[in-house]
Amino acid sequence: MEEQYQPKTIEENIQRFWEENHSFQATEDSKQEKFYCLSMFPYPSGYLHMGHVRNYTIGDVVARYQRMLGKNVLQPMGWDSFGLPAENAAIQHKVPPAEWTYKNIEYMRKQFKRLGFAYDWSREIATCDPSYYRWEQWFFLKLLKKGLVYKKNAEVNWDPVDQTVLANEQVVDGRGWRSGALVERREVPQWFFKITTYAEELLNNLDKLAHWPEQVKTMQRNWIGRSEGVDIIFNVAGNAPLTIFTTRPDTLFGVTYLAVAPQHPLAKQAAKNNPKLQQFLDECKNIKMAEAELATLEKRGLPTSLTAIHPITHEEIPIWVANFVLMEYGTGALMAVPGHDQRDFELAKQYNLPIKQVITPTDGSLWDFKNGAFTDDGKLIESGQFTALDSKTAREQIIQHLEKQKQGMRKIIYRLRDWGVSRQRYWGAPIPIINCTDCGPVPVPEKDLPVVLPTKVQFTGVASPLKSIPEFYQTVCPQCGKAAERETDTFDTFFESSWYYSRFASYNQDNAMLDERANYWAPVNQYVGGIEHAVLHLLYSRFIHKAMRDEGLLKSDEPFERLLTQGMVLNQGIKMSKSKGNTVDPQPLIERYGTDTLRLFIMFASPPEQNLEWSDSGVEGAFRFLKKLWSFCHEQQNNMIQTNQKTNVDKLAMDFDYADSNQREVLRQIYLIMDQIKFDYERMQFNTVVSSSMKLFNLLAKIPDAATTQSDIRNIILQKGISFLLRVLAPITPHIAQQLWEELQYHGLLIDAPWPTVDINAVKAAQIELVIQINGKLRSRIVVPANADNKQIEGAALQDSKVQTSVHGKSIKKIVIVPSRLINIVVEE
Repeated sequence: MEEQYQPKTIEENIQRFWEENHSFQATEDSKQEKFYCLSMFPYPSGYLHMGHVRNYTIGDVVARYQRMLGKNVLQPMGWDSFGLPAENAAIQHKVPPAEWTYKNIEYMRKQFKRLGFAYDWSREIATCDPSYYRWEQWFFLKLLKKGLVYKKNAEVNWDPVDQTVLANEQVVDGRGWRSGALVERREVPQWFFKITTYAEELLNNLDKLAHWPEQVKTMQRNWIGRSEGVDIIFNVAGNAPLTIFTTRPDTLFGVTYLAVAPQHPLAKQAAKNNPKLQQFLDECKNIKMAEAELATLEKRGLPTSLTAIHPITHEEIPIWVANFVLMEYGTGALMAVPGHDQRDFELAKQYNLPIKQVITPTDGSLWDFKNGAFTDDGKLIESGQFTALDSKTAREQIIQHLEKQKQGMRKIIYRLRDWGVSRQRYWGAPIPIINCTDCGPVPVPEKDLPVVLPTKVQFTGVASPLKSIPEFYQTVCPQCGKAAERETDTFDTFFESSWYYSRFASYNQDNAMLDERANYWAPVNQYVGGIEHAVLHLLYSRFIHKAMRDEGLLKSDEPFERLLTQGMVLNQGIKMSKSKGNTVDPQPLIERYGTDTLRLFIMFASPPEQNLEWSDSGVEGAFRFLKKLWSFCHEQQNNMIQTNQKTNVDKLAMDFDYADSNQREVLRQIYLIMDQIKFDYERMQFNTVVSSSMKLFNLLAKIPDAATTQSDIRNIILQKGISFLLRVLAPITPHIAQQLWEELQYHGLLIDAPWPTVDINAVKAAQIELVIQINGKLRSRIVVPANADNKQIEGAALQDSKVQTSVHGKSIKKIVIVPSRLINIVVEE
């Protein structure tokens, strides 16, 4: 054993051993409890940053710990390899995206291996590989056949920089989630997944995800946005009736105008002979349609000259076009109740439209409209036969009335919109559709899958080069045999990442998307990734999982059983980023200190779900601890080898009755620490696992000498304690732990060693401290043998000098003993 800790040599040797022996290659074993641990796979950007290191170290610690518990662990790794950065690099460096991507994968794979992650590399997948996206195309066609896929012209979020459509979830504060460009509105033909078909199940099943963060579940609930209400029919003179959804039928008598979206057919019709209105519609095209922007948007509108008829009062109501009405929500029209809706109120104030109060506060107080609209429930006024009802009762009775008069119908709607999956970009999986002028969109025959993306391309701008490759898009219609063109849009890359976890289970299956191995491993037992994917990736994955289940590919309902969303890595209080110049490259740190030091610091610096503040001194401290551990084990090597050659550490017996009391107390403390460490591993509080490991080390380094009259168990404590410490550290610092395990000649391989068992007898203290109360007031404390009976405890308490002073001259009525806690002596006052 080397005297000095040499992390580079140790880590290279250990990693070579793991690779040569396929140490982490998983197989299906029905006799063993499985544990599928997965961290969100990375985009191959070319290098690992500190956020990667933290995310994947957390997952690796979980996987290694679960293996020690005796579970059959799968921890795979792959690459989310389609996407815009590869195209941008191709434009900038004139390198084909495929070449750039695979070069980055090669480099990042080496970085991952240098970090010592326990991955099953035999299952490695890249989503840009035709053998992967072939099955994505196949599944798309299955969903198309079931009616869960459709194509339509739709107003979409258009990113003018990336030149592509964005889903609503990909618009953040009115900007593209990747480019940061202000998003525009355009109408283009799009393919959609009917995720709304699963809206109710997606919402209800959130209650079953007991091990997901509440914040993530709340974000998904809000995004799905279930609303119960009623469709109300407003007749429009000379036009088809206008159906409007509302959740507040109790405010129906307060309607003073109707408002339609700028994209609504009525708005377009009214603008034909109204240049001013047409100009307004054109201006609204560039409004950012995310609801966060609409909340702060200046409310603007114009009248259409059209009027509608109130379904109960039969009064005429003017129809306006308003910039805050969403065509995608409900029917693209709303009944405006300025007295009881803030957005309606703001438009009414802007244009001096009537504001009518039909609900008052339940306490009878007057509402001052200088404060804005009164939006709470209350008591109805000026509402015909419904006057004096409370809002809840009125809602029900008004709905019943509308249904009876055939002027309305109950309805549940969702904020969730269908998922637009078409992207006008090159580097993505081709959509397997052939567009025929006679037959329309025609599915590519299954025998012709995959539709392979050409990889030898040249970019002349930001537009997709597929449109300039006739050999790709020119084909014949499978139905009529006439000349036709392939779809040149590609899939949203979130489609690839929505099912990759299941493909890891069936990674080498060439004849099916998934096989029976997917049901063995699914669902993922522990998923690790950033909270920024709470709505995007996680919601899409839940939808696709259910769709795969309904196709007979899976049996489980949800993809991820437990979810851990790790915090960010900060430097000087700011998220690390190239633009801010505060990034820390992990590679030089690994070369200087070793992978284990970096892993130890990452786990120690902060609980996983919280942000981590970078600290150079913290890294130095982690390195010092590992050097101390190495030096201590070097000092104990000969002693430990001799002890380990005699016995197996887990079967080591001790005669506690004759053991030195001080040494036995050390062992008791060790077992108590081990109990806490087990608890912290289970709740994934790895920072306290590390701090407890340091306490454990300090105990081992300071075991007292035994009294001459008692049995010396120092070597036994060392042998057990060091084996405990190495196993506790093995998930976090696996290289040094395995090397020391071998150097001290513990039995077997550390990666196969079980989690330590705690001897319950040693946990019992030799002595315990008891509080002494007199008439309920604290007077003293005594130490007695742990196995002392009540008579011995009473005798010790009464012999205490402070007790004797307090009870002198008084009659003791009774003595109450609370085991292991206190003695209360009751005396006459």
